[in-house]
Amino acid sequence: MWTWLILPLFIFVARVTDVTLQTLRIIFVSRGLKYIAPLVGFFEVLIWLLAIQQIIINLHNPLCMLAYAAGFATGNFVGLTIEHRLALGSVVVRLITTRDTSRLREVLNSRRFGVTSIQASGAKGPVEILYIVVRRENIPELIPLIMKYHPRAFYTIEDVARVSEGIFPEKRKVFSPRGFRRLVLARKSK
Repeated sequence: MWTWLILPLFIFVARVTDVTLQTLRIIFVSRGLKYIAPLVGFFEVLIWLLAIQQIIINLHNPLCMLAYAAGFATGNFVGLTIEHRLALGSVVVRLITTRDTSRLREVLNSRRFGVTSIQASGAKGPVEILYIVVRRENIPELIPLIMKYHPRAFYTIEDVARVSEGIFPEKRKVFSPRGFRRLVLARKSK
């Protein structure tokens, strides 16, 4: 039972854990979180060593190898899912539209979204480009506003390595009763 069930399960869980930590560590490094990334890396490698040790000892067991590979794939998925829910860092939303954006800019400014507007020329004539730098946690609030006022606009969302200053909505308090309730209601409305 140990060799054919418990050991492969241990290897799978260890691999899911270490790859999840690896995915998060890489994201923390790219976001400049220089104190948490090494700590996560320490546990990532420690768990990996435990898993690889069992693989080396049990090379004759094909279930261990399958568990190792399945754990790797699952760990990537779990790591990205956790990172998406953490919503760390900032992004720039670039909106390009042929329509007047004055009403959208008013609404965004009233909700403390900083907006920079530029007149430009596109393939089919004059366009307006809006640059909006926001915390990733605010994207679920921002995109519906864009869709409400400019449903056919072209927009992109790109990671920002560092933000020096700007105008941002208040940070949401996920763990306060009101903040948690709003978060739950927002997720249900999706």
